[in-house]
Amino acid sequence: MFVPFESLPSESRIWIFQANRPFSPAEMETVENRLRQFTGEWAVHGTPLNTSFLVRFNQFIILAADESEYSASGCSIDSSVRVIKELGQTLGVELFDRSQIAFMSNDKISLAPLQELKQKFQSGMLSEETLTFNNLIKTRSEFEKLWLVPAGATWLKRYIPNPLEKVK
Repeated sequence: MFVPFESLPSESRIWIFQANRPFSPAEMETVENRLRQFTGEWAVHGTPLNTSFLVRFNQFIILAADESEYSASGCSIDSSVRVIKELGQTLGVELFDRSQIAFMSNDKISLAPLQELKQKFQSGMLSEETLTFNNLIKTRSEFEKLWLVPAGATWLKRYIPNPLEKVK
């Protein structure tokens, strides 16, 4: 059953899907209509879940489910993946490519391939202060506090050169 995102318990589970480009206004309408329909019907073995979704920056889909009474099962999670895949095919966007890391600079989102991160940090194109989207978070409370954070505060810190290494 669809409920407003803010009304879900803070420990509600979330899944974040990042598009390889922003959605157009018409695509946003398609995404929101399809997700409203899906979250209105999302169930675990026939039992409705309190669920919600957000679309942020016209590029990120966040699905949420209150698992306080029933945990999302394999079948219910599979149904959400099917809907996201369907949206990707309908809109011609990639929503499952985890090798593209999103950053925000000057209110603009850019994607960097994982294999280029070390070079981008070394060259100064990215820094430990560059805001990045931590799409690995699992709960609504983490989403609110830890989704858009400096790269140095995430798993990306392993790509950031140590300043002492530059001195050598």
